[in-house]
Amino acid sequence: MRINPHEYAEDFIVEDQVLVAARARGIEVGARDTTPGTGAYLRYLAHLISAQAVVEVGTGSGLGTVCLLRGMIESGIVTSIDDEVEHARIAKIAFAEDEISPQRYRLITNPVMDVMSKLTDRAYDLVLLRHDPEDLEFAIEHAERMLRSGGVLVIDSFFGGGKVSDPAQRDPRTIALREAGKSIRAASKVWISTLIPVGDGLLLATKK
Repeated sequence: MRINPHEYAEDFIVEDQVLVAARARGIEVGARDTTPGTGAYLRYLAHLISAQAVVEVGTGSGLGTVCLLRGMIESGIVTSIDDEVEHARIAKIAFAEDEISPQRYRLITNPVMDVMSKLTDRAYDLVLLRHDPEDLEFAIEHAERMLRSGGVLVIDSFFGGGKVSDPAQRDPRTIALREAGKSIRAASKVWISTLIPVGDGLLLATKK
Protein backbone atom coordinates (compact mmCIF):
# COMPACT_ATOMS: atom_id res chain seq x y z
CA MET A 1 0.00 0.00 0.00
CA ARG A 2 1.33 3.41 -0.98
CA ILE A 3 1.95 5.78 1.95
CA ASN A 4 0.86 9.40 1.64
CA PRO A 5 4.06 11.55 1.45
CA HIS A 6 2.68 14.03 3.98
CA GLU A 7 1.98 11.25 6.48
CA TYR A 8 5.44 9.80 5.83
CA ALA A 9 7.04 13.18 6.56
CA GLU A 10 4.98 13.64 9.73
CA ASP A 11 6.21 10.32 11.11
CA PHE A 12 9.79 10.58 9.83
CA ILE A 13 11.09 11.70 13.23
CA VAL A 14 9.41 9.53 15.85
CA GLU A 15 8.38 11.27 19.06
CA ASP A 16 10.00 9.94 22.21
CA GLN A 17 8.19 9.16 25.46
CA VAL A 18 8.54 12.71 26.82
CA LEU A 19 6.73 14.16 23.80
CA VAL A 20 4.16 11.37 23.66
CA ALA A 21 3.27 11.94 27.32
CA ALA A 22 3.11 15.71 26.84
CA ARG A 23 0.78 15.32 23.87
CA ALA A 24 -1.51 13.04 25.90
CA ARG A 25 -1.74 15.59 28.71
CA GLY A 26 -2.48 18.30 26.16
CA ILE A 27 -5.35 16.28 24.70
CA GLU A 28 -6.81 15.85 28.18
CA VAL A 29 -7.02 19.61 28.76
CA GLY A 30 -7.87 20.60 25.18
CA ALA A 31 -4.53 22.29 24.45
CA ARG A 32 -3.49 23.12 20.89
CA ASP A 33 -0.15 21.43 20.18
CA THR A 34 2.10 21.15 17.16
CA THR A 35 2.02 17.98 15.06
CA PRO A 36 4.99 15.57 15.25
CA GLY A 37 6.32 16.84 11.92
CA THR A 38 6.00 20.45 13.02
CA GLY A 39 7.76 19.74 16.30
CA ALA A 40 10.65 18.11 14.45
CA TYR A 41 10.87 21.08 12.08
CA LEU A 42 10.88 23.60 14.93
CA ARG A 43 13.78 21.78 16.57
CA TYR A 44 15.62 21.78 13.24
CA LEU A 45 14.93 25.48 12.65
CA ALA A 46 16.05 26.49 16.17
CA HIS A 47 19.29 24.60 15.60
CA LEU A 48 19.75 26.01 12.09
CA ILE A 49 19.67 29.63 13.30
CA SER A 50 21.49 28.87 16.60
CA ALA A 51 18.54 30.37 18.45
CA GLN A 52 19.31 31.85 21.84
CA ALA A 53 16.12 33.79 22.62
CA VAL A 54 12.70 32.59 21.47
CA VAL A 55 9.14 33.76 22.13
CA GLU A 56 6.39 31.16 21.84
CA VAL A 57 2.81 32.38 21.82
CA GLY A 58 0.66 29.44 22.89
CA THR A 59 2.35 27.10 25.37
CA GLY A 60 -0.09 24.23 24.98
CA SER A 61 1.21 21.14 26.76
CA GLY A 62 4.81 22.34 26.52
CA LEU A 63 5.50 19.90 23.68
CA GLY A 64 6.50 22.62 21.23
CA THR A 65 8.62 24.33 23.86
CA VAL A 66 10.55 21.12 24.45
CA CYS A 67 11.17 20.78 20.71
CA LEU A 68 12.45 24.35 20.50
CA LEU A 69 14.73 23.99 23.51
CA ARG A 70 16.21 20.77 22.12
CA GLY A 71 17.29 22.67 19.01
CA MET A 72 18.49 25.89 20.62
CA ILE A 73 21.97 26.55 21.95
CA GLU A 74 22.56 25.23 25.48
CA SER A 75 22.14 28.64 27.09
CA GLY A 76 19.00 29.44 25.07
CA ILE A 77 15.83 30.63 26.76
CA VAL A 78 12.20 30.33 25.64
CA THR A 79 9.60 32.83 26.81
CA SER A 80 6.27 31.02 26.42
CA ILE A 81 2.99 32.92 26.73
CA ASP A 82 -0.43 31.40 27.30
CA ASP A 83 -3.57 32.67 29.03
CA GLU A 84 -4.39 29.23 30.48
CA VAL A 85 -2.83 28.45 33.86
CA GLU A 86 -3.52 24.75 33.32
CA HIS A 87 -1.30 24.77 30.24
CA ALA A 88 1.60 26.18 32.23
CA ARG A 89 1.08 23.52 34.88
CA ILE A 90 1.29 20.58 32.50
CA ALA A 91 4.13 22.21 30.54
CA LYS A 92 6.24 22.21 33.69
CA ILE A 93 5.69 18.45 33.94
CA ALA A 94 7.05 17.99 30.41
CA PHE A 95 10.06 20.18 31.18
CA ALA A 96 10.83 18.21 34.32
CA GLU A 97 10.53 14.91 32.44
CA ASP A 98 12.98 16.21 29.82
CA GLU A 99 15.31 17.43 32.58
CA ILE A 100 15.16 21.03 31.36
CA SER A 101 16.56 23.57 33.80
CA PRO A 102 14.04 26.18 35.03
CA GLN A 103 16.59 28.82 34.01
CA ARG A 104 15.90 27.96 30.36
CA TYR A 105 12.25 28.97 30.23
CA ARG A 106 9.81 31.64 31.34
CA LEU A 107 6.12 30.74 31.47
CA ILE A 108 3.81 33.76 31.44
CA THR A 109 0.06 33.35 31.87
CA ASN A 110 -1.06 36.95 31.41
CA PRO A 111 -3.08 38.00 28.31
CA VAL A 112 -0.96 37.40 25.22
CA MET A 113 -1.25 40.84 23.67
CA ASP A 114 -0.40 42.62 26.93
CA VAL A 115 2.77 40.56 27.24
CA MET A 116 3.89 40.89 23.63
CA SER A 117 3.59 44.66 23.70
CA LYS A 118 6.08 44.80 26.59
CA LEU A 119 8.80 42.52 25.21
CA THR A 120 12.10 44.08 24.16
CA ASP A 121 12.80 45.39 20.66
CA ARG A 122 15.18 43.41 18.41
CA ALA A 123 15.96 40.91 21.18
CA TYR A 124 14.71 37.61 19.78
CA ASP A 125 15.85 35.08 17.19
CA LEU A 126 12.49 33.39 16.65
CA VAL A 127 8.84 34.19 17.36
CA LEU A 128 6.37 31.32 17.11
CA LEU A 129 2.66 32.12 16.93
CA ARG A 130 0.28 29.33 17.88
CA HIS A 131 -2.51 31.33 19.59
CA ASP A 132 -5.93 32.40 18.33
CA PRO A 133 -5.14 33.83 14.88
CA GLU A 134 -7.80 36.52 15.18
CA ASP A 135 -5.04 38.47 17.00
CA LEU A 136 -2.58 37.92 14.17
CA GLU A 137 -2.31 41.47 12.83
CA PHE A 138 -1.31 42.79 16.25
CA ALA A 139 0.99 39.82 16.91
CA ILE A 140 2.80 40.14 13.58
CA GLU A 141 3.37 43.85 14.15
CA HIS A 142 5.01 43.18 17.50
CA ALA A 143 6.92 40.15 16.21
CA GLU A 144 8.57 42.39 13.62
CA ARG A 145 9.53 44.82 16.37
CA MET A 146 10.86 42.08 18.66
CA LEU A 147 12.90 40.14 16.10
CA ARG A 148 16.51 40.93 15.34
CA SER A 149 17.57 41.19 11.69
CA GLY A 150 17.67 37.62 10.41
CA GLY A 151 15.18 36.48 13.04
CA VAL A 152 12.32 34.22 11.99
CA LEU A 153 8.57 34.55 12.46
CA VAL A 154 6.68 31.24 12.37
CA ILE A 155 2.89 30.95 12.19
CA ASP A 156 1.82 27.40 13.08
CA SER A 157 -1.32 25.76 11.64
CA PHE A 158 -1.47 28.36 8.89
CA PHE A 159 -3.68 26.19 6.68
CA GLY A 160 -6.45 26.51 9.27
CA GLY A 161 -7.58 22.94 8.87
CA GLY A 162 -7.50 23.28 5.08
CA LYS A 163 -9.79 26.31 4.99
CA VAL A 164 -7.32 29.07 4.09
CA SER A 165 -6.82 27.86 0.52
CA ASP A 166 -10.59 27.71 -0.06
CA PRO A 167 -11.94 31.20 -0.95
CA ALA A 168 -15.45 30.10 -0.01
CA GLN A 169 -14.42 29.81 3.65
CA ARG A 170 -15.13 33.19 5.29
CA ASP A 171 -15.17 32.61 9.04
CA PRO A 172 -13.14 35.13 11.12
CA ARG A 173 -10.32 32.71 11.94
CA THR A 174 -9.78 31.73 8.32
CA ILE A 175 -9.96 35.32 7.10
CA ALA A 176 -7.39 36.40 9.71
CA LEU A 177 -4.94 33.71 8.59
CA ARG A 178 -5.48 34.43 4.89
CA GLU A 179 -4.99 38.19 5.34
CA ALA A 180 -1.88 37.63 7.46
CA GLY A 181 -0.36 35.57 4.68
CA LYS A 182 -1.15 38.23 2.09
CA SER A 183 0.30 41.05 4.20
CA ILE A 184 3.54 39.20 4.95
CA ARG A 185 3.96 38.13 1.32
CA ALA A 186 3.38 41.71 0.16
CA ALA A 187 5.84 43.19 2.68
CA SER A 188 8.87 42.00 0.71
CA LYS A 189 10.99 44.89 1.96
CA VAL A 190 10.54 43.61 5.52
CA TRP A 191 10.20 39.83 5.19
CA ILE A 192 11.56 36.98 3.11
CA SER A 193 8.71 34.49 3.39
CA THR A 194 7.70 31.00 2.39
CA LEU A 195 4.93 28.53 3.13
CA ILE A 196 5.67 24.86 3.74
CA PRO A 197 3.21 21.95 4.05
CA VAL A 198 4.37 20.63 7.41
CA GLY A 199 1.63 19.68 9.88
CA ASP A 200 -1.29 22.04 9.23
CA GLY A 201 1.02 24.44 7.41
CA LEU A 202 3.87 26.66 8.54
CA LEU A 203 4.24 30.23 7.33
CA LEU A 204 7.88 31.29 7.73
CA ALA A 205 9.15 34.84 7.42
CA THR A 206 12.72 35.99 8.01
CA LYS A 207 13.14 39.63 8.98
CA LYS A 208 15.47 41.52 6.65
